[in-house]
Amino acid sequence: MAERPRERLRQLGARQLGTAELLALLIGSGGSGHSAMALGFEIMRRCRGSLRALGSRPVAELTAIPGIGPARATVVHAALELARRWAEEAAGPRPSIRGPADVAAAVGPRLADLAAEELHVLILDSQHRMARDVTVTRGLLNSSPVHAREVFREAIAESAAAVVLVHNHPSGDPTPSADDLRVTADLMAAGRVLDIPVFDHVIIARGGHVSLAEHRLLGAREPGRHVGGAQRPGAPAGGGRSDAGRPARSAARA
Repeated sequence: MAERPRERLRQLGARQLGTAELLALLIGSGGSGHSAMALGFEIMRRCRGSLRALGSRPVAELTAIPGIGPARATVVHAALELARRWAEEAAGPRPSIRGPADVAAAVGPRLADLAAEELHVLILDSQHRMARDVTVTRGLLNSSPVHAREVFREAIAESAAAVVLVHNHPSGDPTPSADDLRVTADLMAAGRVLDIPVFDHVIIARGGHVSLAEHRLLGAREPGRHVGGAQRPGAPAGGGRSDAGRPARSAARA
């Protein structure tokens, strides 16, 4: 019975199954001499029993496990994403994004400790509420091409009023690089064509966060001057809101 999670689910319900059993159901059948249950246990062992850790790792890391190919790895990641979206719906109203402090509060805890860079786009509705958090790329911005179509595809589908770009610096230093500025300027130009403004680009790190809008670097292609005074986690929001209590859209036009 222990090797038959499908029957256990039908008889006892999904809540009675262990995480490895649920993973075994997603995997479907074993491979490379390993049963689906053995693969489920191996996945949990490698992520130290944490689904959060599993979800933060790239699909390629799962495929390093003998018996887990690209198809099975993508099914596992798809299930984790469905669970994350369900949790967002169950949590109630979506957070309002009025400034970089709100951005850091919404996604900072998840991004600050990642081992690799990720570029996210926060899709905002007309009330500046976060409708979606979409992961666009994983990897350094100067090594992973950032295509406007990938950034704005979901924004167009959601009829976004605006977007906010967010990415993390695993080094712990949120200071924007020349590549960060270049990518931001290119995406702002694409947003103007699509009539979907980029309100800000917030860089998250363990050492705090930096808002390009606050530092008037939106649209700039060169750092120009040193960016200091990163907002640290838990610190007062200070300049986190514009005078009008809206995302610092005016900085994009400066």
